[in-house]
Amino acid sequence: MSDGVLNGAAELFDGLGVEYEHAFVRLPEQHAALTWLTSRLPEGARVLDIGSGTGRPVAETLVRAGCRVTGIDVSPVMVELARSRVPGARFEQVDVREFRAPSGSFDAVCAFFPLLLMGQEEVGATLEHIADWLAPGGYFVMATVPGDLRDEEVEWMGRRVAVSSYSTDEYLRRIRQLGLEVVHWSTSTFHPDSESAGPEDHLFCYARRIGGPGRAPA
Repeated sequence: MSDGVLNGAAELFDGLGVEYEHAFVRLPEQHAALTWLTSRLPEGARVLDIGSGTGRPVAETLVRAGCRVTGIDVSPVMVELARSRVPGARFEQVDVREFRAPSGSFDAVCAFFPLLLMGQEEVGATLEHIADWLAPGGYFVMATVPGDLRDEEVEWMGRRVAVSSYSTDEYLRRIRQLGLEVVHWSTSTFHPDSESAGPEDHLFCYARRIGGPGRAPA
């Protein structure tokens, strides 16, 4: 990794803190995804929020909808911020690559952008874990920056970071291959509310684990 490139998500988000929340809190596609998800989850649904950040808006919205939320984040700064902002959720400082839970533990899993700061192979392995953690009929809602990227160094919010991803078609293929039905996907461009961040291309995907009880997706 080149000089000046931050060493992983913990260092990056420890330095960003609430700056990240302020830049992305008005992301309309994320709010639409949360509205879609909470309208389908029953009271007391178990939800995992991967890369929970400051807890806003994801964990906060889910708690208000009556969900039992577990947020995980690799950044200790973010975990402490989330605990103070969203006391109704439980937050753990843990890398998703090291997180373990029994099969079918969650009725929904959210992953808004945490998969970018790992290698391509690790992205694939994490998707496999997510599919396993979902209960039959459970929902997976995710967002990322699509592209065939392997540890590509970019400048983001004034920091040099290495990112990896898959193309939109490859993401959708992998999600379906894991036994999830893609209910909705879309691409869009977002302009963060920050002078240090330029426009970003985003992929949003909603999926459902096939099998088991649950309301039919719309």
